Amino acid sequence: MSRRWLFADQLGPHFLDERKQPVLLIESKAVFRRRVYHRQKAHLILSALRHRAAELGDQAIFLRGETYGQALRTVREPLEVCHPTSRRALEFVRERDGVTVLPARGHVTSLEDFADWADGRRGALRMEAFYRFAREHHGVLMDGREPAGGRWSFDTENREPPPKDGRLGVPAPPMPKEDDIDAEVRADLDRWAREGIRFTGRDGPRRFPATAGEATARLRHFLKHRLAAFGRYEDAMLSTDPWLAHSLLSSSFNLGLLDPVEAVRGAERTYRRQGAPLAAVEGFVRQVMGWRDYIWHTYWYFGKGWGDSNELGARRSLPDWWRDLDADAVGARCLADVLTGVRDRAWVHHIPRLMVLGNYALQRGWRPAELVEWFHTRFVDGYEWVMTGNVVGMSQYADLGRMTTKPYVAGGAYINRMSDYCGGCRYDPRQRLGEDACPFTAGYWAFLARNRSRIPANARMARTMKQLSRLSDLDAVVAQEKRRGSDPP
Repeated sequence: MSRRWLFADQLGPHFLDERKQPVLLIESKAVFRRRVYHRQKAHLILSALRHRAAELGDQAIFLRGETYGQALRTVREPLEVCHPTSRRALEFVRERDGVTVLPARGHVTSLEDFADWADGRRGALRMEAFYRFAREHHGVLMDGREPAGGRWSFDTENREPPPKDGRLGVPAPPMPKEDDIDAEVRADLDRWAREGIRFTGRDGPRRFPATAGEATARLRHFLKHRLAAFGRYEDAMLSTDPWLAHSLLSSSFNLGLLDPVEAVRGAERTYRRQGAPLAAVEGFVRQVMGWRDYIWHTYWYFGKGWGDSNELGARRSLPDWWRDLDADAVGARCLADVLTGVRDRAWVHHIPRLMVLGNYALQRGWRPAELVEWFHTRFVDGYEWVMTGNVVGMSQYADLGRMTTKPYVAGGAYINRMSDYCGGCRYDPRQRLGEDACPFTAGYWAFLARNRSRIPANARMARTMKQLSRLSDLDAVVAQEKRRGSDPP
């Protein structure tokens, strides 16, 4: 049996064909020289890789070196590897003699099935249409030929603002316990930093699974104790509770520790056997086999050039306070809290990413490619394939609608409705002009004014554009936002 080379995001048992299959694992120091990673992300990657090597014992050859190329020169046998998760890695393995590339794993729908579906469609490839295809193709939440509950989506039930008292009434997610491997990783990262390898963010206790066992335990806890509350509040934001009822499994999926099929089937069983609310279950399934699979497939299907899209002409570089996660420099309560979450945990859930971080960057006209890199390196679950679609196609609307029908841009009213941030903030979400003007509200109108000739006309934007044309103070708002520039709000 050929030796299976596992990258550090292919660490679960579903990346092997047999329990005793020989394995190759490589730890490359150059990976951490090439990019400025969040300290906690670097810790999680190394901890997961080293834990997997310890689990496999003599079954694995574990090589530590400066580069993958140097390590591979010491291997004298044929290798096979599952389709890597980035174009650069795929090109690298295809150039190696004696390495066989196998089909991709770690997603519900195969690349081939997505391509067959996409090739047969006309027009834009919308996630909603793919999600229906995937549900039918894999028989998930289906009652015969009809979707469970008679509807494909329960999104309208899954948009509630946070409870007034700020409490969801669910137990906290289980946190992993660090061990000797984590201590070794922390010591090595301290030494690397002294040697000149740069990290950002704060070190902290490891909060995310580094083994398949830890990931499975977190999944079981989520399905039993937290899934029922997940759907209703999945779009809510609370300054007092960063976790809410989210599963905290994205890094486990993206490290390859947890098979998404297991999570999807487990959620469906919780609905059918334990009576979990269908809206919550459908919302979770939509995120895992709908959106996550869709982002993976569009990364490969749209090709390399798509990631360079910048159709709104966003030219500003990311400011240092943003790059360095300097949350203390920010006065706007929502942005300060979310940036603090990135700095201190290397994680916030999808709505702060989209409607606070992404929204703010879109309004300021920051370069999409720089944002992809920032999200990639600052989040424990960030990878190029994950962030290309989420940033270029979704939050920055840089491809003018290949993925979404309108920009995900909003003023302070949205944040006020969906969070507890605006109470006590120095800015007023109702104001767009003056010292108290909310940077999101003012930035919203300035963004629309700057891009009204670029954004394609469609029914979802028509009312907003009419309102824009009626603003008597628009010129003053635009001038105000130019003066503010990229300074921390």
